[in-house]
Amino acid sequence: MSALFSPLALGSLTLANRIVIAPMCQYSAENGLANDWHRIHLGTLSQSGAGLLILEATAVEPRGRISHADLGLYDEATEAALADVLASVRRYSPMPLGVQLAHAGRKASTAKPWEGGGSIAADAPNGWPTVSASALPYDVGHATPQALDAAGIDAVVEAFAASARRAERIGLELIEIHAAHGYLLHQFLSPLSNQRDDDYGGSLENRMRLTLRVLDAVRAAVSPAVTVGVRISATDWVEGGWDVAQSIALSRKLQAHGAAYVHVSSGGLDPRQQITLGPGYQVPMAEAIRAQVEIPVIAVGLITEPAQAEAILAEGRADAIALARGILYDPRWPWHAAAELGAQLHPAPQYLRCEPRQARGLFAAPSA
Repeated sequence: MSALFSPLALGSLTLANRIVIAPMCQYSAENGLANDWHRIHLGTLSQSGAGLLILEATAVEPRGRISHADLGLYDEATEAALADVLASVRRYSPMPLGVQLAHAGRKASTAKPWEGGGSIAADAPNGWPTVSASALPYDVGHATPQALDAAGIDAVVEAFAASARRAERIGLELIEIHAAHGYLLHQFLSPLSNQRDDDYGGSLENRMRLTLRVLDAVRAAVSPAVTVGVRISATDWVEGGWDVAQSIALSRKLQAHGAAYVHVSSGGLDPRQQITLGPGYQVPMAEAIRAQVEIPVIAVGLITEPAQAEAILAEGRADAIALARGILYDPRWPWHAAAELGAQLHPAPQYLRCEPRQARGLFAAPSA
């Protein structure tokens, strides 16, 4: 039996296979509101045959959006808009749906990527003041963020919890806390961006404190039926920054605090990063973390071929494979992987007649 197409339990949620659609920002919301673009985008991915679809980084407060066009889940209007979109998706797909809750911190208030992606001044249209662990800008030309005080930290924790409650109300089955890619929680984790001298800075224990508080708050805000995991950047790819050893320590703590899984990515914190790209370049980090924890570990990053994904799982280097750009390019990647690996899928009945002649048995007819 194919390892890629075997079931996997993530907390209380059991996936039909180990292909996870990673969160991918669409920069297409209006005032945080999901719209018809999300209906089309998520509807397409929900028919892919993957085991899990995680919605894009979704802000827990307006100033936590990366750009003015980011999705939000921070008030009644954003909750209602996303609920409406998800109702359309669920009508035709049984695929489990999750959401990545996020706060961009100092990397907020930017233009859309196809409009340059640069920092937007707080007093300019579509701009606002940013916050972080310390008053250190992300890069030259970026605004200096305000360092969060104790009350500000408490407010961020509560914002994550409030968004988690909204996520459960609209039927999302999984919540992924975004502590990667240089956003707010990662800014507290890394010594490159965190130069505080209080209980949230200095030692590794202190720098992990906010991420663990957010995990505790989200876990307490939702029922046991909702799976809660965390995405991390395993390294900053900058000397003296966050690294794999610290990620292992964090992952152990995440497990102890009730995280159902760890999703291992890397980078995004510092423009000085020097990333060595290649097929599966982040898999060794996932493997190192998996050896030190008992909860499932998701690997991601230039995993593009079915045989490659199958080998990673069969060799015990990770427990699931996440796809991002690759599944945007090929939204039927899981179908093609199943055909190559001799597995079977259950597509919507409207698609049964497109089963390839050279892969008879790929599609299982829906049960009566």
